[in-house]
Amino acid sequence: MNVADIVKKYQGRLKGFVRQRVSSDEDAEDILQNIFYQLANADRLLMPVENVLAWLYTVARNQITDLWRKKKNIPFSELVNNDEDAEIFGEIENILLSDPETPEDEYIKSIIMSELETALSELPKEQREVFEMTEIQGMSNKEISEKTGVSVNTLLSRKRYAVLYLRERLYDLYYELTS
Repeated sequence: MNVADIVKKYQGRLKGFVRQRVSSDEDAEDILQNIFYQLANADRLLMPVENVLAWLYTVARNQITDLWRKKKNIPFSELVNNDEDAEIFGEIENILLSDPETPEDEYIKSIIMSELETALSELPKEQREVFEMTEIQGMSNKEISEKTGVSVNTLLSRKRYAVLYLRERLYDLYYELTS
């Protein structure tokens, strides 16, 4: 198999395929480079590829899937179990993100912030850091992964555990405030 010939022959078709499925030219180029890197690596390791075109498209689909997993940053309010949870956490998120209009709003926001800070301090360091980086600092999972060297899947898992814990803590607080 001559990798250079394969690249020349299929690069345009693959780029079109990938570009239709990702949001930016940069992501498409990255994926294309990864596809051809894997092809060159397979060639170097003398791994036989019987149907090159099918193999290239399979790698392309896998790369696209990986990209979407890495970019997926789930907002705190979306990690809920049911409609009631969605309403509660939507309200909490609105309180935290809005400017208080009355002294009562300011007081409620301060209580929520205090409870959130306490709950965050109770989390394991890794969970707290990924939650703060994504939700407070607005970093993407990909950026955090590049900064820390931790895989995106691990970051997503850590954030999920953090959110589950915080949800439970804030759920109780919400009912205390509304009772």
